[in-house]
Amino acid sequence: MSDYKRIFIIVMDSLGIGPMEDAAEYGDTGADTLGHIVERVPDIKMPNLRKLGMANIRSLAGMEPEQNPIGRYTRLREVSNGKDTMTGHWEMMGLRTVKPFQTFTETGFPEELIQELEKRFGRPIVGNKSSSGTVILDEFGHEEDKGAVIVYTSADSVMQICGNEETMGVPKLYEYCEIARELTMKEEWKVGRIIARPYIRKADGTYERTANRHDYALKPFGKTVLNSLQEAGYDVISVGKIFDIFVGEGLTESNKSKSSVHGMEQTIEIARRDFNGLCFTNLVDFDSEWGHRRNPEGYALEIEKFDVKLGELMPLLKEDDLLIITADHGNDPTYTGTDHTREKVPFLAWSPSMENGGKLPEQETFAVIGATVAKNFGIEMPEGTIGTSILEMLK
Repeated sequence: MSDYKRIFIIVMDSLGIGPMEDAAEYGDTGADTLGHIVERVPDIKMPNLRKLGMANIRSLAGMEPEQNPIGRYTRLREVSNGKDTMTGHWEMMGLRTVKPFQTFTETGFPEELIQELEKRFGRPIVGNKSSSGTVILDEFGHEEDKGAVIVYTSADSVMQICGNEETMGVPKLYEYCEIARELTMKEEWKVGRIIARPYIRKADGTYERTANRHDYALKPFGKTVLNSLQEAGYDVISVGKIFDIFVGEGLTESNKSKSSVHGMEQTIEIARRDFNGLCFTNLVDFDSEWGHRRNPEGYALEIEKFDVKLGELMPLLKEDDLLIITADHGNDPTYTGTDHTREKVPFLAWSPSMENGGKLPEQETFAVIGATVAKNFGIEMPEGTIGTSILEMLK
């Protein structure tokens, strides 16, 4: 018998909680996503996160720790090389990434690749540099109106391809992304994700990205805890970007989200259902809308919106449910540049059946999450995976 019938893992994408010991090697000395947000927005309201123990994990400027937190809390370190979405999520489910994904931040993509894309698309390419999604549209949107395609990158291992929904159409944009995914499987061009970035041109001539984003990620290089759960007959339900991150591997159901608030609404609806297994949710707006855009005030507001929805989710959880809240990397909105930051991440766990909360020892790897899930459901960790269960600490 499992301790918990249902486990909910919610990833607050990029909510780091202080630098890793090796942060300097990644150019991230002093990065502190949550710490700096709280400093910049001292009146931030997150009563439910605080009740679970978020302000007890480490000191946060001007924020008193909760006297009697109901959750178990700590920080997790990352053992993989990298600080990106896939590296973080894959490690949670047992895979340690040794070789970091390739980036083209400084140089743009090689000319040979651009020429091959132009040949396959039948359109000229503009952009080909590191930029934010809004800036690149302001700069090159008028060129795409004339038939060009905007291709750009960022500090992540990504190729992003833009398409006007009204002139290019979403199906054609997805077709171009599939072509790009095929070409970038070549070792020297390999990136972690190809991202379709649909947008529209508004009446005032400005551009706005839509919710029809789609990621074409590399498949995990080995089986994860998700595969073991699925093979053992458990429900493995994803919300948000999880499907893209794992390319559907190990999932029994997928739910695409329009926003982080929508992702929480979907998670709440799933909590009203009867299932046996895992609900795995990624909330990307913290990262994409506020972290990369270096907007601590917007990030703080997103945390507040999440906290409200968390307050709606928690009363729906039953005695045999377990909630885990964590993150996949940092993205300090007060830091230089627009890149992710190499940080530890929070770990909050709560079940209505817990008699009391308390601090746990800091853990060496994100993989304790997947190992704990596996232990709970009595399944074997896949060969080659890492992680040790902390299930006994969560009772």
